[in-house]
Amino acid sequence: MFRIFFIFIIFFTSPILANTFSIDMLNVRSDGQSMVYSEDILKVEVGDTVVWKPKDKGHNVEFKLGPDAVELPKKSRINQEFTYTFEKPGIYFYQCTPHKSMGMIAVVIVGDDLTNLDQVKKVKVFGKSKRKLDQILSQI
Repeated sequence: MFRIFFIFIIFFTSPILANTFSIDMLNVRSDGQSMVYSEDILKVEVGDTVVWKPKDKGHNVEFKLGPDAVELPKKSRINQEFTYTFEKPGIYFYQCTPHKSMGMIAVVIVGDDLTNLDQVKKVKVFGKSKRKLDQILSQI
């Protein structure tokens, strides 16, 4: 009986322990960088949710890479809030479709799992995103 109760508690309280994070889509961040997300690197746990909020117009979220066997969500609509719950550990690379060559890229690291880091290093980026990706990778 205790086992059933314990399993019940674990199963039904797990979602309660999940966190929700917010990332702003910005024209200019407080550090002076333009066309950016409020976080270049966000670390979360499996089951956590991220909400991207368009604080300035013209931005979206488009996932370009995630862990193997993960079906990435479709890109969000411009100027629309976007929510995603991360169910698989690994690195997720995303960009703002209209501003990808201006360096508006970022990553979410789920569960401290870096097994797909080599794939992230091979992502094709253009313009200012090349240097930005190098900066992000140097911090991982």
